Amino acid sequence: MTVLERKKAIQTHRELEVYKLAFKAAMKIFKVTTDFPKEEQYSLTDQIRKSSRSVCANIAEAWRRRRYEAAFVNKLNESEAEAAETQTWLEFSEKCGYLKKDIANELYQTYDWIIGKRVNMITNPQPWLMKRA
Repeated sequence: MTVLERKKAIQTHRELEVYKLAFKAAMKIFKVTTDFPKEEQYSLTDQIRKSSRSVCANIAEAWRRRRYEAAFVNKLNESEAEAAETQTWLEFSEKCGYLKKDIANELYQTYDWIIGKRVNMITNPQPWLMKRA
């Protein structure tokens, strides 16, 4: 039995490394945005929180739609787009002086990794799809 054969098959989206990282990043964004100015509550704060959470939600939806390649890839595309949107809000947050440059850069790089993982899954979805009986 090889090392790969011994690995337990992923059962839920929560076990995906990319989901775990996206969730952790969304929680960090939630925490750092609590210090954003009150006048940003219904604009920048809401937007960055929403897009960062949508990355996770779309990963979860993609996982549940992996019976159908097109539906799976579509949700991964949406997750990728939400990650890019989050990067845009991070850039605004840093340029407006609401977020320290090092934290903004760390989160931006995290979303770069998430986007890269999404692109890899989009261009090679077969290993992730459910096997048909």
